[in-house]
Formats: sequence, structure tokens, C-alpha cells
Amino acid sequence: MPKKPHSGTRLARFLEKRILEMRPKTQAEIASETGFVNPNMLSMIKSGTSKLALDRVPALAKALEADPGYLMRLALEQAEGDTAASALVEIFGTPVSANERAWLEEIRAASDHSDPRLTSRSRAALRAIFGK
Repeated sequence: MPKKPHSGTRLARFLEKRILEMRPKTQAEIASETGFVNPNMLSMIKSGTSKLALDRVPALAKALEADPGYLMRLALEQAEGDTAASALVEIFGTPVSANERAWLEEIRAASDHSDPRLTSRSRAALRAIFGK
């Protein structure tokens, strides 16, 4: 029985879910768009028998219509383990998604780039947007 050292990783679970969400786009089409020669590579990553090469993250994110920063974080966890991934985040900061960057730019524009402090009032207003 072949070993599956990467089974159960957050990346494997994310891929399984996202590929299903991409239907009618096929897994073979996603693999081709990512540049995988072997169309079964995504199956191997989902099952945990193989890991995602970090240089494939941008192309796979594009094929999956997923945020590349988020996918890179999952790939780093898979490739290097939680401890190394945490160290990279500590050094370089938390990867920010494209959606989060848009929020940040809007906050900057709305505040005239004044670097506003997060107050209890602004926190409450933000949480109200999300029903919290």
C-alpha cells in the first residue's frame, strides 16, 4: 500500500472541495491549466501521495479561481509543516488575500490615508457589517 504522507492536510481538503465547486470545469482541465504534464497530479495531491510544488501555486490558484496567498499558505503548511509555515508567517507576515487588500485600500481611501486606529466603535461597526 503506497504511503500518503500528505493526506488530511488543509491543502488536500481545500483542493477536493474547490475542484467540486469548479464544475463543470474538469479536474483534467484544471491540471492542464496549472501546467501539470500528468493529469492525475491533482488526484495525487488530493489523496496525499504527493505535495504541491510551490512554483505551481500561482498557476493552480488561477485555474481554481482561488486566492494565491491563501493557496501558498496551505502549500507551505503541506511542504514544510505547521512550525515552518508559522515561522515564515512570523517573518514575512500573514499572507493577505486579494479581497482583504481591497478592504484595506478602501479603509485607506476612506480615512484619507491617515492610518486610523482601530477603536471599539470602529470595531463594532465592522463587526456589524458581518452580523457579529
